[in-house]
Amino acid sequence: MTQEHHKKLALITGASRGLGAALAESLAGAGWHIVAVGRTLGALEELDDRIQAAGGSATLAALDITNDDAMRHLCRDIHDRWGALDLWAHMAIYAPPMTPADHVPLKDWEKCVGVNIRATGFLIPMIAPLLAASAGRGTALFVDDPAAYGRFMGSYGASKGAQMALARAWQDESTKTGPRVIIDACAPMPTATRARFYPGEDRAKLTACAEEAARLTALL
Repeated sequence: MTQEHHKKLALITGASRGLGAALAESLAGAGWHIVAVGRTLGALEELDDRIQAAGGSATLAALDITNDDAMRHLCRDIHDRWGALDLWAHMAIYAPPMTPADHVPLKDWEKCVGVNIRATGFLIPMIAPLLAASAGRGTALFVDDPAAYGRFMGSYGASKGAQMALARAWQDESTKTGPRVIIDACAPMPTATRARFYPGEDRAKLTACAEEAARLTALL
């Protein structure tokens, strides 16, 4: 067995940048082995370099979470290699440009539904058995975004709200049986998504992704 088999195992969907990448680094620094999922291989490789430089370990999976077959294969690989999963942190999100509700392009709406709602609804049943096999019954982590609900946020807010409804239902249903489902709302961070919404904002006043990642790590 390699050293990673003795570590807690965390699957992070949406790990290539922003809070997902920061959480991967924070957890790896706390002794977790990270299965990092993201669409951009280059960004994942840069994440892996940072994790390894800090003495941590990661397995990279350059996948699109809306690809059902790829995600099925990944979950099977996790089962075959490790037998269980201690944490699933679902950081993947699609947030289109701010648009009036009566002008939302169909392609943006369909991508919001595909990434934020459908993929979440597909992954929960796929990952739940892996979390159930954890000695600690596993933990699932979701992050809400208070900025998603308001003017010009119709498609993002509607799909994010549906994602949170799924997460809250799972949280209520699993109170006695597990897994533990944590739903958190982070402080505003200087992510690429937020910059798209607020291009003139003073980013120096925002909370660093690493700081929020450290706070979430403490919850786990």
